[in-house]
Amino acid sequence: MSERELERVDVLAQVDDGRLGIDAGAGILGVSRRQMFRLLKRCRGGGAASIRHASRGRTAGNRIHDARRDLALSLVREHFTDFGPTLAAEKLAKLHGIRVSREMLRKWMAEAEIWLPRRQRHRIRQPRLRRDALGELIQPLGTLPSAMP
Repeated sequence: MSERELERVDVLAQVDDGRLGIDAGAGILGVSRRQMFRLLKRCRGGGAASIRHASRGRTAGNRIHDARRDLALSLVREHFTDFGPTLAAEKLAKLHGIRVSREMLRKWMAEAEIWLPRRQRHRIRQPRLRRDALGELIQPLGTLPSAMP
């Protein structure tokens, strides 16, 4: 259980024992008086474990199946390795009939290390050596500014 849920159980136990009033307990937990009665009823019926959220541990109802995810990633690896997530999502929908949101594809590609966000891409640049004199800059002959017509 989380820290917040443990605090809830402690406050509910104090209210149930009569050491704390309903209104005071509701104020501590930040819930209404009616919600306090609901929590007390649940705690009395199912114990401390009934305070936690009922859908904890369940998979989401709109979750994309792993086989579809693997198919999309294999197609991206095979055909669209140098594409970004937006264009890859468009091409998957147009050419292969797999409709996936670009944000979901971005997440999948980042997890599979096919694509990296711009901040994580490392570009190696060769440093320019410092000149001997302050303000000295040597330009190649072909790049001198010409007179404007």
